[in-house]
Amino acid sequence: MGKASRRRKAQHQSPDSSRRRDPQAAPAPFVARPFEGLAGETDWVAMREVVPAATASIRFTVPPGSDGEGSGSDGDGDGVGTDEPREAAVVTVLPLAWPGLHRGDGTVMVALQSGSNSGDASRDVAQVLLAAANAEPGTPIPSAPQSTVGTPRLQDLVDGEAPFEVTVHEGFDFWVAESADLDEDGRASLERANEAAVPTVKLDSVASAYWCRIGERTHIRWILPQDEDAATDALARLHAADASTLGEDTRLLGAFRACGLLVPVWDLDPALEAGDYEDAMAQFGRRFDEALDGGPLSVDERRARSGLLSRQVTLR
Repeated sequence: MGKASRRRKAQHQSPDSSRRRDPQAAPAPFVARPFEGLAGETDWVAMREVVPAATASIRFTVPPGSDGEGSGSDGDGDGVGTDEPREAAVVTVLPLAWPGLHRGDGTVMVALQSGSNSGDASRDVAQVLLAAANAEPGTPIPSAPQSTVGTPRLQDLVDGEAPFEVTVHEGFDFWVAESADLDEDGRASLERANEAAVPTVKLDSVASAYWCRIGERTHIRWILPQDEDAATDALARLHAADASTLGEDTRLLGAFRACGLLVPVWDLDPALEAGDYEDAMAQFGRRFDEALDGGPLSVDERRARSGLLSRQVTLR
């Protein structure tokens, strides 16, 4: 480019375009395990990917200057940030797929299954949490604000000492404080959602295992906290040793990946209920722990591993 061309280009540039881009406005980077470091990481993943209707309570703080619409760190003082801890309800879904809601009774709610707009689900959920916390009571968050590299993560906001305890619900009545708060259309929508809810039970014998009934079939999906490769190797060892089932009329279908974690899935006897598998899951949990330290894979175990990987999918 000649000098004259460069001068003409410079003359047509707006003052803003010649400024240096704010590094805090860059897109949020991809994070393979977005909920790593949070108490109950596996249950965060379960609520995002596996469980249809569930809630959990968290305590969080709003950084000064955070309004949920920008990076959360602009320091302009317009937000309602405070060092005082607040409470919010983490839920699976909200009406009309809203990412968040500041309910009329003051309850702050954030939905995990509303999707992501960046490569870091933790920042996306944190951005919605800030927006809902700063909204007026009775205000939904119909779309997720764009998160950036400057957006706080959940790990920056949520009390890491408090346990993350999931409550599974039969339906979605947790959307409202009282059914009287809904108009006729709202009650009809809630009724339809409740009718479509998949029966789900959280098992007690191992952490983050969920039984569900889909049509005439029943399954258990177990979110594992270990590194994906180590967990896959352990499953392969058990599968090669014919020790990967949960008893008669059950089989390990395979495993999928969600938020950087491995989730094995079993097909079960549809005549049995969730409680009938507590002992079997406890026994499998012990076998799995032993298989984690099994050393190099044998030929049969490598073959079993290849079979598991061929049926594996990744949820994004």
